Amino acid sequence: MELRKLSPFISVSPQISIEDVGVAASHGFKTIICNRPDNEGEDQVNADKIGQAAQKNGIAFEYLPVISGNITDHDIRAFAELMAKVKGPVLAYCRTGTRSCTLWALAEAGHLSPQALLDTAQQAGYDLSGQQARLQQRFAQSSIVESDKPGNYSINKHTVVIVGGGAGGQAVAASILQRQPQTDIAIVEPADAHFYQPGWTLVGGGVFEREQTKRKMHDVMPKAAKWYQTAVSEFKPDQQRIVLENGDQLAYQSLVVATGLKLDWEAIPGLKESLGQHGVTSNYRFDLAPYTWKLVQATRKGNAIFTQPPMPIKCAGAPQKAMYLSCDDWRRSGRLNDINVEFCTAGAALFGVKEYVPSLQKYVDDYGIQLRFQHNLIAVDGPNRKATFAVTDNDGNITNVEKSFDMLHVCPPQKAPDVISHSPLADQSGWVDVSPETLQHKHYGNVYAVGDVANAPNAKTAAAVRKQAPVVAENVLSTLAGKPAMAVYEGYGSCPLTVERGKIVLAEFGYGGKLQPTFPAWLVDGTKPSRLAWLLKEKMLPWLYWDVMLKGKEWLAKPKHLSHRPEPQGAPDACNFEEKK
Repeated sequence: MELRKLSPFISVSPQISIEDVGVAASHGFKTIICNRPDNEGEDQVNADKIGQAAQKNGIAFEYLPVISGNITDHDIRAFAELMAKVKGPVLAYCRTGTRSCTLWALAEAGHLSPQALLDTAQQAGYDLSGQQARLQQRFAQSSIVESDKPGNYSINKHTVVIVGGGAGGQAVAASILQRQPQTDIAIVEPADAHFYQPGWTLVGGGVFEREQTKRKMHDVMPKAAKWYQTAVSEFKPDQQRIVLENGDQLAYQSLVVATGLKLDWEAIPGLKESLGQHGVTSNYRFDLAPYTWKLVQATRKGNAIFTQPPMPIKCAGAPQKAMYLSCDDWRRSGRLNDINVEFCTAGAALFGVKEYVPSLQKYVDDYGIQLRFQHNLIAVDGPNRKATFAVTDNDGNITNVEKSFDMLHVCPPQKAPDVISHSPLADQSGWVDVSPETLQHKHYGNVYAVGDVANAPNAKTAAAVRKQAPVVAENVLSTLAGKPAMAVYEGYGSCPLTVERGKIVLAEFGYGGKLQPTFPAWLVDGTKPSRLAWLLKEKMLPWLYWDVMLKGKEWLAKPKHLSHRPEPQGAPDACNFEEKK
């Protein structure tokens, strides 16, 4: 069997045999499409025989015959509709593969440029130059307005569409443009401001001013990219389109999803109404981080509770960072002995990577913090300063416990945005379903995800995005060139745990909790508190974010590559770092 790959979703082949069907199954094909009419040649295996073999091998089979040299518009529509409903990867065949390749190119001409289609076909060994005029005609006809539903809407086309203009989206765009400056990129982002979210911990600790973490979106958006200041209402990956809030659509050759996650304040009754008053705060919001510092300064005695919900959350060390900086200030001002501090976490351990636990535990002991494992915040009564926790004991029994507080710092539950979880891109938990190595979607080969919205089992941090962005950039360009994704992300994440003002435990780890230190231990031993790590957090990381990562400069972030393309496989077990014992 002679396989010729056109995209991650479809390959074509000359006439296949019954034995080839088993080979196709071993390559992971889920659907076979026959584009050759029966009895076209004496040596031909007719469709029913191939269909029977496909059924035995657990492969779907479709029969869509077209006459050589006479592919009609009806044939093209039928093929496009078939491709939209079948499960991939797909193997289409005819006598030589030319008809199948031509059908694919003409069906894709509605949203891919004629030259890109001709180049892809040429790389697969098919010369479709005779179809150039027809490809151009179909491309031009689809570029202005469609009216197959009430009210016309426009369709704009871009080579790469990035949904989300936060850290992930901006960094991927910049990395792509560093490699190929002429790439046609669109970024869909409704916000008019961009935030350096890792800085909010330092705002809540009285180190940064809030405005230091904010810039105008216009000032950080890559000038070479087209910015659509709106939100996405629907993903249509089978049509290679997204739908914007106003009904307009963007067609793409490759899509990068970088929406981030959703802070689910509403999941805890009474929380949203209490935020910013009654002693209830959170460093997870730009407007509330200064209130955290105000509460730290105002609290002189009583109960201070810091919470952490079930995983996944972004920057899983942030709840502890807020607690340690608060305790440090209270100790310096002589108030700590009069304040009862509790860390109530839904997890079963202080930190999931064991190498960092001794240093963190020492600070917990020195500050006199009471650790409350398997305590999940489920309700807040702000006016009466009461917090209710669902507490799980060692036998799995759950009881509700009410605690009084004078200060309550909350890390909210977090989940994928609704537009993602309700889309074809989502896994069962709502996150974008990607390969943990290449960050390529497991079903749609021209779709990638970066940052918090991906279901890769890594810690959701800005440092992870810094390593992911170059990987996605290289793999997107490979996909556009018809090549396999070969750049690899190894799960890197960094959590600079601010254990006191002036010292940080610099946790750096990858998949499975494997340590991935950036610097040699003689310079920065990440398992121990370090003043140099504090300087890195306070002085260097903001610069690294604004002027390196968002500019596509990949200092200490160059991607590694696979030596060969592995067979498709499932993702490793989810890394719930903070819950490992």
